[in-house]
Amino acid sequence: MNQTAVPARLSTQSGSFEQAFKVRLHWSGETDAAIEQRVADILADVQQRGDAAVLEYTQRFDGLEADSLKALELTQAELKAAFDAIPVAQREALQAAALRVRRYHEAQRKASGESWSYRDEDGTLLGQKVTPLDRVGIYVPGGKAAYPSSVLMNAIPAHVAGVGEIIMVVPTPKGEKNALVLAAAYVAGVTRAFTVGGAQAVAALAYGTQTIPKVDKVTGPGNAYVAAAKRRVFGTVGIDMIAGPSEILVLADGSTPPDWVAMDLFSQAEHDELAQSILLCPDAAYIDQVQAAIDRLLPEMPRAAIIARSLTDRGALILTRSMEEACEISNRIAPEHLEISSQEPHRWEPLLKHAGAIFLGAYTSESLGDYCAGPNHVLPTSGTARFSSPLGVYDFQKRSSLIEVSEAGAQTLGLIASVLAHGEGLQAHARAAEMRLKGAGQ
Repeated sequence: MNQTAVPARLSTQSGSFEQAFKVRLHWSGETDAAIEQRVADILADVQQRGDAAVLEYTQRFDGLEADSLKALELTQAELKAAFDAIPVAQREALQAAALRVRRYHEAQRKASGESWSYRDEDGTLLGQKVTPLDRVGIYVPGGKAAYPSSVLMNAIPAHVAGVGEIIMVVPTPKGEKNALVLAAAYVAGVTRAFTVGGAQAVAALAYGTQTIPKVDKVTGPGNAYVAAAKRRVFGTVGIDMIAGPSEILVLADGSTPPDWVAMDLFSQAEHDELAQSILLCPDAAYIDQVQAAIDRLLPEMPRAAIIARSLTDRGALILTRSMEEACEISNRIAPEHLEISSQEPHRWEPLLKHAGAIFLGAYTSESLGDYCAGPNHVLPTSGTARFSSPLGVYDFQKRSSLIEVSEAGAQTLGLIASVLAHGEGLQAHARAAEMRLKGAGQ
């Protein structure tokens, strides 16, 4: 039976556009209460019983039995063996992607990740010291599909930042290990890896167990249980973000082959039924061509059922008055992935303020960013690109302020601090500053 996908057809010139647009965009990021309670129980159990709890949940949820958590650790020799065993084409693709991802993040570190300082005229030194985190945990999904690209995107920027230890957790249901994921861990320089997943893996990383070391930060996407666990352990450890369903927004001027755009919409829709794919275009005839391409190409797709459900429930083909209006609507959506499928992408890019990643021109498919272009594919979703950024080197570093006040500087700053501290009623603060003033009583 052929699948059909019927994205909503909207027009900004329609009086009902705003209401229909809001309904189509709506997605609740609230976690189901039952999931929240179950995750809370798992976290508390792992925190109390450590290895034994992680083993029990791994057996229950992944059907993977082991006598000890140590038996679920992947050795460096096993990672290397997986790399050596995969086809040459896959080895070369992994290495090429890793090189590009590393090169991009090294440039990012040079641009924004170095310590700096300066001295005032009176000799006071002010600055910022940038240091890497000691140990991070990366979560790699391993349920419905395998994601070696997620290994590269999480581990390589951590490496570039100078993180001392990178601990990877990845579920292996029924004990089935994906060789490409293991090979990616070898290429990316993962320090230790464990075949555990779910909320129990997040708990093990956050609290530490007898075998899995406690980390400073947990990054990487996962299912609703993983997201709920990351939300709950925040504060005990850092987290990157709470990821929602994947999204793509295509701004098209009608110059790109419609089959290309249809497939780009598919590329996110195939992730899961809640993914969202939207086209904004001022050309009604072109939108018809894209719909025709969807109808023609969908039956060829192995994940046609998922794509059809995603496009029908959450997809939209929106007719706009102009490309300028399309850019305005894009800024309201703040998508995870934003393609400017236009002959003049650099004309429209300055109008776009909010997006996780911007893909310029017809040849820049979003899938290239997922795997090998270089920039990170861990991106803000659900409109959070309005205030957050892609995963990067900066997520694996912390900053400490540097302050060294000279004797001369203390004379100026001490007076300022004294006045403000007295104004706040904090006399000890004021007195501490005043003691450094010349002529003050000792």
